Formats: sequence, structure tokens, C-alpha cells
Amino acid sequence: MANKGWKQALEKVFDVIGEILAVIYILVFALLLIDAQWAFISKVDWLYNVFTIIWQYGAFVIAAIVGLEAMVKRNMLFFLIFCVLLAVCVIFLFFPGTYESLIRLI
Repeated sequence: MANKGWKQALEKVFDVIGEILAVIYILVFALLLIDAQWAFISKVDWLYNVFTIIWQYGAFVIAAIVGLEAMVKRNMLFFLIFCVLLAVCVIFLFFPGTYESLIRLI
């Protein structure tokens, strides 16, 4: 019974974090689309850079959070496999050459 309690709590934490990040991502995406028509964010370089980074990596982060939320409900083995795959993805984000090679294959 105690094992199920922490899983439910962790699931709720991932759920709330995922919801908040999804709203932020859509807000940033909408503002960037509006900025493409009427430049107001791109006039502030640091803010535009932050929004661009959020736009580039936001979908990956949301997918990771939702995946963690889904896997915490499952068997511990599935959760660990997902965490390893997620770690592989995050590690290879720091090696742009690998990403470019993958895109060339596609």
C-alpha cells in the first residue's frame, strides 16, 4: 500500500508540472508567431533568445514529463527503461553532430 502512495503522489506532481509547462509552451509559441508578424519580442535580444530556446526544447521537455507521468503508473522496469532512454536523448542533445547525422538519415 505504501508503494502505491508515492507513485500516485509522483504522478500528480508530474501531471501538474506537465500542465504548467504545456500552458507556458503554448503561450511562448503564440507570442513568437505574433512576433513574426509584428516584431516586438525580437527587438529585445535576450528575451527573444529565451523564447526561442523554450520553443526549441519545450516540446521535448513536455514529452519527457508526460512520459514520466505515464511510466510511474507502470511497472518499475518500464519506468527505468524510459528513464534510460530519456537520459540517452538528453546526453545526445549536447552532441549536435549526432543530431545532424540523424537528420541526414531521415
